[in-house]
Amino acid sequence: MHWLILSLICAFTLASSDAAAKHWLRDAGAREMVVVRLGLSGLLLIPWVLTFDLPPLPPAFWGWMSLLVPLEIIAMLMYMQAIRDYPLALTLPYLAFTPVLVVLTGWLVLGETVSGAGLFGILLVVAGSWLLNFTPSGPLTARQLIAPLRAIVVNRGSRLMLATAGIYAVTSVGGKAAMQWMPPEHFGAFYFAVLGSAVLLLMALTRPRSLRVARFGMVPILVVAGLMALMVVTHFMALAQVEAAYMIAVKRTSLLFGMVYGAVLFGERHLGRHLLAGIMMVAGVVAIGL
Repeated sequence: MHWLILSLICAFTLASSDAAAKHWLRDAGAREMVVVRLGLSGLLLIPWVLTFDLPPLPPAFWGWMSLLVPLEIIAMLMYMQAIRDYPLALTLPYLAFTPVLVVLTGWLVLGETVSGAGLFGILLVVAGSWLLNFTPSGPLTARQLIAPLRAIVVNRGSRLMLATAGIYAVTSVGGKAAMQWMPPEHFGAFYFAVLGSAVLLLMALTRPRSLRVARFGMVPILVVAGLMALMVVTHFMALAQVEAAYMIAVKRTSLLFGMVYGAVLFGERHLGRHLLAGIMMVAGVVAIGL
C-alpha cells in the first residue's frame, strides 16, 4: 500500500502549498505566485533530474512539450489568482471537473470511452458542485434549485478554477501521451524542471519584476515551492506503483484538505456542507476512475 501513502502525501502537500501561498503570498501578483509555485519548484527538481539517464526523445515528445508548457503556465496563473482572491472552499473543489472533462478529451485524443460508473461519477461531481453553492432560504422553488448552478457562473473564482480544470483536462491527456517516451517516475520531475525553467525565462523577458519574490521571505517561498516539488515527486512515485485512475482519485482528496485549511486558517464558513459536497465530488472522481 505504499502507493496509497504516497498519494495521500501528494494530496496533502498540494493542499498545503495552496494554503501557504494564500497565506504568505496574499500580497503577491499572480505572476509572482507562478514564479514560486512553478519556477522555484522546477529549480528544486533539477538536481534530481540530472541523476536520470534520459532516453532518446523524438520530435513528437517535444511537440507535446511545446503544447503543454504554455497551457500549464496559463492554468497556473488562473489557479493562483483564484486561490489568492477567493475562498478555497469555493474554488479548489472545481478541480474535480478535470476528470469529468477528461472523458471528452480522452475520447478525442486517445479514443477512450466512459462506462456507466463513469457517467454516475460525472453526475456526482455535478451534484457536489451544486451542493457547494446551495444556500437554503425558505421553501424550495425552481429558482432556488437553479441558483447554485448560476452561482458557479457568477463567482469569478469558480469560473477561473473551472477554466483551469478545463486546461488540466487537456494537459493530463497530453502528459499521458508524452510519457510513453519516458518512465513515469522520471517524467514528472523532468516535466516540472522544464516547466519551471520556461516560467523563469518567460518572466525574465516579459516581467522581470515578478522574479523579485525574495521580498516575501526565504522561508515562505521555500515552503511553498518545496511543498510543490514534494507533490510532484510523490505524484509520480505513486503513479509508477498503481493504475493512474486509483492514484488520481486519492490525490483529489486534496480538495478536502483544502476545505479544512480554508476553515481553520482563513475562517471560511459552512465547513460541514462544503466537506459533504467535496466528498461527493471525490466519490465522483473515484467512480470515473473505476
